[in-house]
Amino acid sequence: MSREEEIRAGLFDHTLNGHAPEVKALTEEGLKLGMDPMDILFKALIPSLEEVGRRFEKGDFFVPEMLIAETGAQPVGRYVIGTVKGDIHDIGKNLCVIMLEGAGFEVFDLGVNTPPEKFVAAVEEHKPDVVGFSAFLTTTMPMFKVNIDALAKAGLRDKVHIAVGGAPVTQEYAKHVGADSYAPDASMATRMAKELVGDRSQSSQGAQALEQAVKLIDETLKKG
Repeated sequence: MSREEEIRAGLFDHTLNGHAPEVKALTEEGLKLGMDPMDILFKALIPSLEEVGRRFEKGDFFVPEMLIAETGAQPVGRYVIGTVKGDIHDIGKNLCVIMLEGAGFEVFDLGVNTPPEKFVAAVEEHKPDVVGFSAFLTTTMPMFKVNIDALAKAGLRDKVHIAVGGAPVTQEYAKHVGADSYAPDASMATRMAKELVGDRSQSSQGAQALEQAVKLIDETLKKG
C-alpha cells in the first residue's frame, strides 16, 4: 500500500471516529505530498461521512456515536446556495456546502447555472436565513444584481441575508451590487453564517475534523 493509499484510509477511519487532530495532520501530509485536494475530499472525507449515515440507518451507530461524527442536532439555520446563471464552476460552492453542513446548517444546493427564478422559488419554499450566490467568472458576476433584483421584485429581499463569493469577487463589488456580505472562502462563509444566526454551539468532533480538512483544501486550491 502506497503512502497516499494509507493517507486516504487513515482519513476515512479518523473522520468516521471524529478524530480531528489526526484528520488535520493527514490532510496536511497529503497536500504536502502533492495529492489532489479533490481526491482527498471525494475519496476519503465524504465517503466517510456517507458511511456514518449508512451505519446510523442500519442501527450500527446509535445517537451518542453519531454525535461524534455529525452534529446530530436540530439545524442551526437554513442556507440556500447556488452558482449563478451562465457559470458552471462548482468546486468553491461545494466546499461551502460541505462546511456549512458540517457546522449544522440545513443546506439547499441549487447546483450550477442557476437562474434567478430558481433562487426566488427556493427562498420562497425553504425560507432560509441566508442565500448565497457564487460566481467564478467576471462575466457572470453581474448576475448577483439580477438575482437581488428578482428577490426584491418577489418581495423577498428584506426576508433573507444575501451573501456572495467566488474567485473574482471583492468586498467592494459585493457592496456595489447590494449584497449583505462577502466571503472570500468557504471557511469565512461558514463563520459568517454562524454569526448571523447567533449559533454559539461547539461543533462536534467529526464536524471539527471535516472543517479543518476542508479549510486546508480550500487554502490549497486558492493558491492554484
